[in-house]
Amino acid sequence: MSELITIYCKNNNIYKDIPIGSSLLEIYDMVGSPLEFRPLNAHVNHRVEDLTFRCWQPKDIEFYDYTRQTGVRTYVRTLCYIFSKAVYDIIPTATLYLEHPISKGYYCVIENGKKIDAELIGQIKERMKEIINADLPFHLKNVRTEDAVILFRERGMEDKATLLETAGLPYTFYYELDGYINFFYGSLTPSTGYIWLFDIAPYFDGVLLQIPLKEDPRVLSPVIPQNKMFAVYKEHLSLQRTVHLDTVGDLNKVIENKMTPEVIMVSEAMQEKQIAKIAEEISGRYKEGVRMVLISGPSSSGKTTFCKRLEIQLITNLLHPVSISLDDYFLDRKDTPLDINGEYDFESLYALDLVYFNSDLQRLLAGEEIELPSFNFETGSRIYKGKKLKLKENSILVIEGIHALNPELTAIIDEQYKYKVYVSVLTSISLDNHNWIPTTDNRLLRRIIRDYRFRGYSAKDTIARWPSVRRGEDKWIFPFQENADAMFNSAMIYELAAIRQSVEPILKEVRESDNEYAEAFRLLRFLKYFNYLPDETLPGTSLLREFLGGGTFRY
Repeated sequence: MSELITIYCKNNNIYKDIPIGSSLLEIYDMVGSPLEFRPLNAHVNHRVEDLTFRCWQPKDIEFYDYTRQTGVRTYVRTLCYIFSKAVYDIIPTATLYLEHPISKGYYCVIENGKKIDAELIGQIKERMKEIINADLPFHLKNVRTEDAVILFRERGMEDKATLLETAGLPYTFYYELDGYINFFYGSLTPSTGYIWLFDIAPYFDGVLLQIPLKEDPRVLSPVIPQNKMFAVYKEHLSLQRTVHLDTVGDLNKVIENKMTPEVIMVSEAMQEKQIAKIAEEISGRYKEGVRMVLISGPSSSGKTTFCKRLEIQLITNLLHPVSISLDDYFLDRKDTPLDINGEYDFESLYALDLVYFNSDLQRLLAGEEIELPSFNFETGSRIYKGKKLKLKENSILVIEGIHALNPELTAIIDEQYKYKVYVSVLTSISLDNHNWIPTTDNRLLRRIIRDYRFRGYSAKDTIARWPSVRRGEDKWIFPFQENADAMFNSAMIYELAAIRQSVEPILKEVRESDNEYAEAFRLLRFLKYFNYLPDETLPGTSLLREFLGGGTFRY
C-alpha cells in the first residue's frame, strides 16, 4: 500500500488523502473535478504550477480553468508554443516574432524573405490542428543555464540565448515537444490536446492569433479593430530596432556595458517629441474652436505626468492651460458604488460626482472662478486647499482621468470643442522573440510602487484590487480608446530594469499564506530577467517619477 499525504482543495473546500507523488492532474480527478471547464494549471501553496507537478508533501491546491486570468495565460502560452512549432515545421528558415496583444488577439510576424499569403497561413493552421489532435506531451527540462545557452545558440535562437546568459540565473527550464525545443516564461498545459479553439487571420503585415473569449471559452474572441493603437506599437518597435534593443537580453547587455545613459535619453526624447507634436496639433485645433483637452487612459498609464508635460508644450504654443484631474471629483468613499464582489468600484464612471463636476465645468466655461476640490485617498474624502481656477483669454481646459473619453462625462459640450488623447503603456520590448511583456504587468508594477509610497496601500492590497481594476477598464475605458484624436505611449524601453529595485522589496512583503502571493511571486520571478538600472539616473521630468518619486513636478 502506497504512503498517503493529505491535500486541501480550495475549489470545493475538502481534504483528501492521496498517494504520495500524485500529479496535479491525478489529484484533480481524486477531488471530484470541481471546475466547469478543463483545468489548465493550479496554485500550490499560492504558487502557479503546471498540471504535471507532483505533490510529495501536504499542500493547499486551487485549480484554474480558462475563466481565470492565470488559466488564460497558460492556454495562450501553450497555443503560442504550438504555433511556433507549426511555423518551424512548415517554414524551417523563418523567424517568428510573437509581438504583442492587439484587437483581442496576438499580433505575430513571420519573416521569411517573402509575403506570408493565405495559402501559407492555411498550411500553418492545418499543421497546428495536426499537432493538437495528436495530443503530444510537453516535456519540461531543467538544466544549467550555460548548457541551455549553448543549446539555444546551436538552434539559431540567439534571442533566447542572450536573455538567459544575461539574466544571471544558475539554472534554466525549457520545454521539448516532439523534438522541437523552446523557452516560454511560465507554465504550459500537459499536452497539446488541451487547446480546443483558435484561429489565424491576416493582420496588416503579419497575422493575428485569435483565442477564445474569457467569458465564454466555447466562442472565439471577435477581432476588434485597433488601428490607432497598432500604429503606436509599430512606431515604438521601429525606435527599438533603430537603437538595436529588440529584447530584454539586448537591454541587459547595454546595462552591463554601462551604456544606459544614451538609451534613457533616446527614450525620453522620443516621448517629448510625441508630446510636442500633440501640443502643436492642439494649438492648430484651438484656432478652429477646440477649448478642452480630454486625457484618458487606464490605471497607472502616466496620465498625470503626461498632462503636466503637455501643459508645458502648450505654453510654448502660446496657450494657457488650466488643468483639472477627475480624481479630485471622486465621491466620498462611503458613497462610492460597489462592484459585483461588494467592494468599492473606483473604476466606475459613477464613482465620480458627475453633478458637481459638470456644475464646475459649466461655471468655468462661462468665465466664472471655481474652487477646485481635492481628494484625500488615505481618508477617502473630499477636501479643499484653497486652489482657485478661472479661464482667461487664450486658456484651454485640460481634463485628465480614466473616464475623460467617455462621452457621458462631458455630454453637455459639443464635440467640436474637444480634443481627445489616450495614454497607455504599450510595452513593446519583449523578453525574447516568443515572449512578449504584458502591458498590464507593466502597469501593475507601476501601481504597486505608487500605492505603496503615496497612497498607503501594500502590494497585497493593490494585487487584490487589480482584477476589479481590470474589469472596470474593460467596461469603462477600453471601449473609447480608438475615439482619441491622438495616442501617447508612456512605456519606455528601459523602464522595467529601472523600477525593479523599487518594486521588489514591496512585493516581498506579501506573505506566502496570502492569496495574493501567487501574483507577487510571478512578478518577482519575471523581474529576475532584468538587470538592475539605478533609478537615480532618470531625469526629474521622466514620466516614471510619477511612481518612483524624486521628480520635478508636484503631484
